[in-house]
Amino acid sequence: MLLTVLGCSGSAPGPRAPSSGYLLEADGFLLGIELGNGTLAELQAVADPFALDALLFSHLHPDHCADFSALTVLRRYHPSPSRDPRADRLPVYAPGEAPSRFAAAYAPDKAERATTDLTDTYDFRALAPGTLHIGPFEVTAAVAAHPCEAFSFRIVHGGRILVYTGDTGVSADLDVLAAGADVVLAEGSWTHAEDRPPALHLSGTEAGRLAKNAGAGRLLVTHVPPWTDGDAVLAEARVEYPGPAELVVQGARYEI
Repeated sequence: MLLTVLGCSGSAPGPRAPSSGYLLEADGFLLGIELGNGTLAELQAVADPFALDALLFSHLHPDHCADFSALTVLRRYHPSPSRDPRADRLPVYAPGEAPSRFAAAYAPDKAERATTDLTDTYDFRALAPGTLHIGPFEVTAAVAAHPCEAFSFRIVHGGRILVYTGDTGVSADLDVLAAGADVVLAEGSWTHAEDRPPALHLSGTEAGRLAKNAGAGRLLVTHVPPWTDGDAVLAEARVEYPGPAELVVQGARYEI
């Protein structure tokens, strides 16, 4: 599997730093994971957006999905798409409210919200805990500890395992999901402190513990907000996790 980082800024985009967005490729299949603020521009720099075979969203906070509306404009109005978006609707795996939430974000006023239906170019498929197949990938979704419907993912292909935490606090389900992963792509939204709110985000310390307890082969720390010291988050993770760990950067590619 080849993982490409389109954006990795947590909670909001930073200066020249898009929010969460990734591409995962295997066997010629292109899976988009998240499409946060600014990531569509980065996607167009590395791939044809019409070449996406599916989209996967962990949850519906804007820093993970805001550019869906821009993608919809592209799919509906591009004069010469490489794939017919209506004959070849894009599968979108997301929390159950995604069709109505995305339609509301796309429509410019109340009257149009009442009639907007994006199923002309998308095939929405509601996520639930459990295992499904998206192209060549086996994807297991687990409920994330976050204040909305949210999921973490275990993605398997060719015997290799990528675990993506999405936005989540510490949870037993996440520990089970991450066990034996080759790569854990874990958020690190802040440094560790006792007064952090529970069931929201992982600290660097918690991301490191997750990777250590999982016996993971590698830790990639992502989703660091613009106001947080990424080096401090990474330093915390390295105290807990003895394996290779690094902060992801926009445009980076990782073989898994």
